[in-house]
This record gives sequence, C-alpha cells and structure tokens, in this order.
Amino acid sequence: MKTSVLYISYTGLLDPLGQSQVLQYVAGLASNHQMTLLTFEKREALRETVLMTDLKEQCRKAGVDWHHLNYHNSPNMPATLYDVMMGVRIGVRLAREANASVVHCRSYLASLMGLLIKRVTGARHIFDMRGFWPDERVDGGIWQKDSFKYRIFKRLERALFQHTDHVVSLTHSGEAEIRQFDYLLERPPPISVIPTCTNLNIFKPSDLARQRVEEFTLGYVGSAGSWYMFDKVARVVRRLFNTRPGSRFLVINKGGHEFIRRELLSADVDLNRVEIRAVPFHDVAEEISRMDAGIFFYQSGWSRRATCPTRLGEFLAMGKPCLANGGVGDVEKVLGETRTGIVINDMQPETLNHALDQLIAICGEPGVSGRCRAAAADQFSLRRGIERYTAIYASLASEAQQKPR
Repeated sequence: MKTSVLYISYTGLLDPLGQSQVLQYVAGLASNHQMTLLTFEKREALRETVLMTDLKEQCRKAGVDWHHLNYHNSPNMPATLYDVMMGVRIGVRLAREANASVVHCRSYLASLMGLLIKRVTGARHIFDMRGFWPDERVDGGIWQKDSFKYRIFKRLERALFQHTDHVVSLTHSGEAEIRQFDYLLERPPPISVIPTCTNLNIFKPSDLARQRVEEFTLGYVGSAGSWYMFDKVARVVRRLFNTRPGSRFLVINKGGHEFIRRELLSADVDLNRVEIRAVPFHDVAEEISRMDAGIFFYQSGWSRRATCPTRLGEFLAMGKPCLANGGVGDVEKVLGETRTGIVINDMQPETLNHALDQLIAICGEPGVSGRCRAAAADQFSLRRGIERYTAIYASLASEAQQKPR
C-alpha cells in the first residue's frame, strides 16, 4: 500500500525554483507514493496561463494531486499570518481526504503549517529546512538581528526542531550545527542530509559540442539580488573581459535584468559582451550548454553553512566547472575533492586573476566534462534524493502504524 503524503511548499510551482526543485521531487516520489501537493502561487505568476496548463498536465501525468493558494506579501506580517492560517485550514482538509500519514514541509513557513496540521490529524511531520532561514535574512540584510521578526522566527525555529519527527538538512555542515543546539542535546530529532538535487535526465551534457565562436563563456543562472553578491560577480566578469578579450558572459535570469545591467555597468563591464536572457525551466539546460563554466557567490555568514546552491548541481550535471566563494555549505569540499571548480575566500585582484586562470585551465583539461557529470551523479542525483526521501517516508509510516493517531 502506498504511503499517502501531503507535501507543502510556500514556494510556488510557477516559480523557477518550484519547477526545478519542488516539481522534480514530487513527480519522482509519486511513482511509489500517493502525493498531494499544496503550493502558494503569486498572483502575477497565475496569469501565465500556458505555463499553468502545462504544469497541471505534468502533475496529472505524474499522479500528483496539486492544489494551490494565493501567496500574499502585503501588509507583510499580517499577510504571512493569513497565508499560514489558510495553509493550515486547507492542509487539514487535504490531509484528511488523502488519509495522509506524512506531511512533508519545504522550509520554515510550510513547516509551521505542517506542525499545526500534525497536531490536528496525527500525521508525521518532516521539517525539510532548506537552510537557517531567519539567519539567512539577517545575513542578507533583510532583517536586523534585534528585530521582533527575527526573535519570533527563532522561537518558531526552536519549536520546529523540537516537535518535528524528522529533519532534512541540505548540507553536512548544517547538520553539524543543528546537533550543537543546546535545546536539542538531550533529545535530538532524526536528521538526514539530502542536498539540493538535480534531475540528471534534464540536465545532461549536450550531444553536440558547443561551437566555440568566443574564446571563453562564463555563465550565471538564477536570482541575482539580496545575498547573491552579484556586484562581486560583476567584478569577476570585468577581470575576465580585461584578461580575455574574446570572452563573453551569459546570464539566465527571470525578473532581475535591470538590476543585473546596473551592477555590470557599475563594475565597468562592457555590456556588448554580455547576454541576459529569461527562458522557461525546460530550456535552462540548453542555455548552460552554451557556457564553458559557471559562477555563483553567496553572502557569507553563519547561516550559509546550511546552504546548497541549486545551480551547483545543475552546472556539474551539464559538465561545467564552477567558480564559487567559500563558507557556503559543502561547496568547497565538493569542488575541491572532485576537482570540478575553484573556490575563493577573498576578492583581491591577484586572487581573482589566479582563480580565473585556474578555472580556464580546468575547462581545458581532457575529461573535465565527464568528471563534473560524475560528481553530480554522486552528490546531487535526483534519483538518490528520492530514494532517501522514500526511506524517511517508510520509517515514519511504520512509526505511525505502531503508534496509532
């Protein structure tokens, strides 16, 4: 008998991250589980009727029962509280209708909803944390550490860790931090490490070799604002252009093009050598195939120990080495041990010049594409991620049978 699971994501399925992460996991899990999905969609995204129709059809074919609510962000806290209460109300109904034995919650707000649903229905609860969210917002300059919001969410974080039935961390570094929380020393919850996974059937090296019109193309994929330090990325691009006259920069991004242009102009980057594009999720792999290497930076801070960048697995799966900064989850360990990229810990001119020289040298090594692909298969395979979630579901379902609701 299939385990019935209610999966809650505050990230919408219409968002790029929802398609690259939420849908990939849930569709894969639906082959062996009864999956009910609840997401929160932005009003402007709901106007994309063609995409909405396509996603509904993908869910139908995969056997996923998808439900969605409107996402609200104004007025800030009241809007979020409203979403949480609506999520609990609808979630309880969906859990009861599906007789869900597990409520799988992606990140903090969804996990808060799930904890309340657990109390009403008795379903086992998974806190799929995705990072230390309150501290990420502090490190990203969105909240102040002495603010009311931060204090409230740190209390909620404590409740989530203390009352969940299973924690999923994206990184081993994050797991190590959780195990040191003083309030968990006596009764730590079960913790599994499942990194941000990549669908290797979608992200795979192109059968056709990239036609090298340019000397070298550096690529960037995803969001660029807040804690992504795109100003530092722009500095790297300027140095690349200064040292490699034929080089190019390709950016795949949705919704941040003007910001990206401003940051590049501020760094004195020649925009004639830059291409900025927005493409559907199913075309991202094709765009990455046009790149020689990828770059991504994250604002440093304690919270970054639990961060696993989505683009890391995608770049490696496409056979592309990466340039990244240190202090971000397990990134430095992965790139160093697999020899698939360069990690820098400062932005000094000599550091950047040396890092770019090393990155370009790696890109020219025989077999580098296969090495990157092997690292992705070993570290970030969606299939392996689904197997690990399946094991968690089986454990919790068995637990639920032994301890009736």
